[in-house]
Amino acid sequence: MESANLDSKKKRPRILIIYTGGTIGMIENLDNGSLEPFNFDHLMDNVPKVKMLDYDIENFQFETPLDSSTMTPRDWVQIVKVIEDNYDNYDGFVVLHGTDTMAYTASALSFMLENLKKPVVITGSQLPIGEVRTDGEENLITALQVAAAMNEDGSPVVQEVAILFENYLWRGNRSTKRSSDNFNAFKSPNYPYLAKIGLGISYKKDEMFRPENKDLQVRYGMDTNVMYLDLFPGISEDVVRHQLATPGLKGVVLKTFGAGNGPTSGWFLEAIKEAVDRGVVIVNVSQCANGMVNPTRYVSGNALYQAGVISGHDLTSEAAITKLMFLFGQGMTPEEVKREIERPLAGEMG
Repeated sequence: MESANLDSKKKRPRILIIYTGGTIGMIENLDNGSLEPFNFDHLMDNVPKVKMLDYDIENFQFETPLDSSTMTPRDWVQIVKVIEDNYDNYDGFVVLHGTDTMAYTASALSFMLENLKKPVVITGSQLPIGEVRTDGEENLITALQVAAAMNEDGSPVVQEVAILFENYLWRGNRSTKRSSDNFNAFKSPNYPYLAKIGLGISYKKDEMFRPENKDLQVRYGMDTNVMYLDLFPGISEDVVRHQLATPGLKGVVLKTFGAGNGPTSGWFLEAIKEAVDRGVVIVNVSQCANGMVNPTRYVSGNALYQAGVISGHDLTSEAAITKLMFLFGQGMTPEEVKREIERPLAGEMG
């Protein structure tokens, strides 16, 4: 028994930090005041508190750190490939990422990493990690703690893709960026937080996603022949028809009013039905931050339903668009995509 205890004390969590870029990875050049990419060879010098965690930490850095507004599915593939190649060697993964497209990346990774049983914690900051008042240091340290957290049976507490920001841990594919300047920049409008960070980290284990008891299955295909169609009062027929006639278009996230409503003009419903008949999959999500699509509640929503529009239920717009990319990227037919879009794959919908 004493030997076993000694062995358990010797085992230190092994965490891989994947640095893609973003504000957290910038540091101020004291000579000219400009922000420059952070060199992870000097991580311990810039965030000395990390040493207090007593973890084995290594890092992978993108060759060219990215502003997250330039993030593409090719970059999602690179992140996933790093996780796949190192999956058996680490207890958890922390992805450092810019905030602007963080929710898109989190959603995409949740679909690409099927049966994920280890934490992939995505974090970043509103201020560079070298700033005096930075939120980056706390976010990084807390993300590492979450990635290392284990249950009594030795299984990871978190077994999904999550976003850690300031006081909360959110399910990644349920999250959206809500503020460009508050430290609590993210919110999950239709799903509870997974953990609250205060003096300690309080996990809501009943809300955690648990995959099927199968091995990790990595799926790389992402098809970008999709788009948003954001409705507004007075939207013109020419605009709608032009967008729906985009060459190669396969999927549309239709951002509707309220509980899934839109115009009932004859031309609008006709344009929608014509696109559906051509094989374009149109998914109805609400413009409202909170709530879900109920396609049969109102006449206008029911008209869209009758025209062949699929309910996105309570999907975020980020999860809806990346899920369409993912499903078409797997080579599915429009009918298969319609079926799968309404089925939860990674806890992204209720």
